[in-house]
Amino acid sequence: ESMVLPTERVVLKLNSTSITHKSDVGGVKLNLSGPEQVRNAFLEMEESVCKRFGKDAFLGVTVQPMVNMKNAYELIVGASPDSQFGPVMLFGSGGILCEVFKDKSLALPPLNSNLAHIMMEDTKIYRALEGIRGNDSIDMTALEKLLVNFSHLIMEKWQFIREIDINPLLASSEGLLALDARVILHDSTHMDVDGEMSHIVRPAIRPYPTEFEQHWETKKGKVVLIRAIMPEDEPLIVDFHKRISEESVYTRFFNNIQYKERVNHNRLIRVCHVDYDRDIALVVLDGDKLKDDNKKIIAAGRLTKRHGVPVAEFSMLVADAYQGQGLGEKLLRELVERGRAEGLDAI
Repeated sequence: ESMVLPTERVVLKLNSTSITHKSDVGGVKLNLSGPEQVRNAFLEMEESVCKRFGKDAFLGVTVQPMVNMKNAYELIVGASPDSQFGPVMLFGSGGILCEVFKDKSLALPPLNSNLAHIMMEDTKIYRALEGIRGNDSIDMTALEKLLVNFSHLIMEKWQFIREIDINPLLASSEGLLALDARVILHDSTHMDVDGEMSHIVRPAIRPYPTEFEQHWETKKGKVVLIRAIMPEDEPLIVDFHKRISEESVYTRFFNNIQYKERVNHNRLIRVCHVDYDRDIALVVLDGDKLKDDNKKIIAAGRLTKRHGVPVAEFSMLVADAYQGQGLGEKLLRELVERGRAEGLDAI
């Protein structure tokens, strides 16, 4: 009662650690103006929640400004565990009717921008997000980035987060706005004596190994970046093969494979979309910045593990203009070190 209310209308939302779906219990009061409406809404919510769930369930309310985004769509972004695959992401139509429409798509984290876009396309609401009946398209790039970052959050904190969702996520041509979110943590009883999380299924896909990233100086004093290959590297790999001589191609493949065959999209999908549990694939970039529009790949090396045995096959290719600078030796040393850390007996 002592707070100064804004001149705009406000929303009251239930604050509770035991009730996560606030709308189901009347825990959201919209479009309130003035102290009297806010006070009455508070008392009504308090009485309803305490009567149904007890006083411990009601910890108060949060007061938020009433948002009015023109022609906005309600979306949901979330994740929950699967008994076999670990964390599984969800995207689709959100709001209080998300369980009614059941318009959703599922994916295994982590995502890149391409996988995020495919996930969006698998929903019915995607057509509306593109813009229909005079409405402008939402910022698809921003939504893709949100899905990618959300997937990275899941991969980084999967030991602690059991369930998480943003619902509703408002999306319009004006931007994106998370109106509500919930996070449920794993029970502390899942922690074993060594501080590790037990009885929790690991993510099905190994995340991008950031620990592989490092800067290194060539014999000529040039600083390069060594990191794991990414799905987004396909255009860079195409450009890389333009700068490879026939002699280098033959030395690598023991065959004169033509340029068109080497850069075939179906082949490059297998090269760039890596299962980091099975392949240790490193690339060297000309430059010391991880994100640089002018970067180019100048070398690539890979360990491909054989199924069922601690043995891997080794391959490497260095662009002709960068040969003789120690890149091959550096890549081989890195791959051997990574292979040893992965428990390999032989390469």
